[in-house]
Amino acid sequence: MPGRNEMKKVNRRGILRTALVTGFVLSAAFITMPSAYADQLNDLRLSGAVGEAFDGYARARKESAKDFVKSVNKQRRSIYVKRAKKQGVSAAQVGRVYAGQIAKKAPAGTWFLREDGEWERKK
Repeated sequence: MPGRNEMKKVNRRGILRTALVTGFVLSAAFITMPSAYADQLNDLRLSGAVGEAFDGYARARKESAKDFVKSVNKQRRSIYVKRAKKQGVSAAQVGRVYAGQIAKKAPAGTWFLREDGEWERKK
């Protein structure tokens, strides 16, 4: 069983890793996509056809947006996996950090899926 000092080192590493991921994400570009693509995403968000989720992935709220969301999430997954490998964390952890940034940058009116399965609209 690890001693108290070893446990502190493990906890510090976890905190440091989280801070590094957060810092890296905050300093990185939002999500590298052409402006027209970003505009289309925002238009679909505002129409309610696309929402964002707690895990950093988009969700199609209307059938007509499914292919677009699939494309967005493919790009995001690629970014999350790359960041995760560089930081030594899971892609899911990176996605959750990005989710916070997406929520801050998304326009008012965007729908967000909470972890409890409820949708709420950004004011």
